[in-house]
Amino acid sequence: MQPYLSALSQWTIKTGIPVLFIVITSLILLKIIDVIIDKYFNNLIKAKNDAEFEKRANTLNLILKSMANIVILAVGFTIILAKLGIEIGPILATAGVLGISVGFGAKQLIENIISGFIILVEDQIRVGDVVQIAGKEGVVEKIDLKMVVLRDISGNVHYINNGKIDIVTNMTRDYSFYVFDIGVSYRENVDKVIDVIKRVDEELRQDENFKHNILEPIEIFGLDKFDDSAVIIKARTKTRPIKQWAVGREFNRRLKLKFDELNIEIPFPQRTVYMRTENEHAASI
Repeated sequence: MQPYLSALSQWTIKTGIPVLFIVITSLILLKIIDVIIDKYFNNLIKAKNDAEFEKRANTLNLILKSMANIVILAVGFTIILAKLGIEIGPILATAGVLGISVGFGAKQLIENIISGFIILVEDQIRVGDVVQIAGKEGVVEKIDLKMVVLRDISGNVHYINNGKIDIVTNMTRDYSFYVFDIGVSYRENVDKVIDVIKRVDEELRQDENFKHNILEPIEIFGLDKFDDSAVIIKARTKTRPIKQWAVGREFNRRLKLKFDELNIEIPFPQRTVYMRTENEHAASI
């Protein structure tokens, strides 16, 4: 029993404690680097005070921390193997043979990484953007070299591999538009309705809660089309990124109240039923 305890004691001193020290040191380094990177980008964001730059900085923050974590863990794992007396050469050789057998999976991973690198370099999307990717729409919660993570309006989370991304629609880049299709009754004076729309827009742009998010006066394209029950006036308003929905909803609310006040009719689909009398039916025969 004594020889085993002696051997265990020697192993603990020569190997166990150094391995534990390496693990603890690696974890501490991970935490320190995360704090340093966070502090660096937080200072940049405060100095720039720009929403677009903040989204870009948050994206780079996640990427740098992911890369730093991979490097530290890889180095720590290699040192631990050496301390345990495990030669790395044969492991790498085995990994090479294994790599051939899983070449298809590796190919897909490489495609994801290359696509992710291109997306990041071209600055196509950033954390906080609202985008449409691979048939899914939502806010970008995370982006790295492997995948993009979206959360949609219902709270569902979508994980999309970068290699599957071919078309990216970014709805909150630099500025945004909210498009209005405003339907009014055929009997309404279109010019009068357009004046009302402009007045509502002017009032909204003077509101303290909204004026900083609206970049330009509303752009009215005019009478766009004739529907079955209404004439459609098309317009759009230009806002700061991701603010178009809040501005658009408030504009719609105010416009409805103003239409009610001025007795401007917002029609709904109707059907007129004409009942023929017996005399009319006989006359037609």
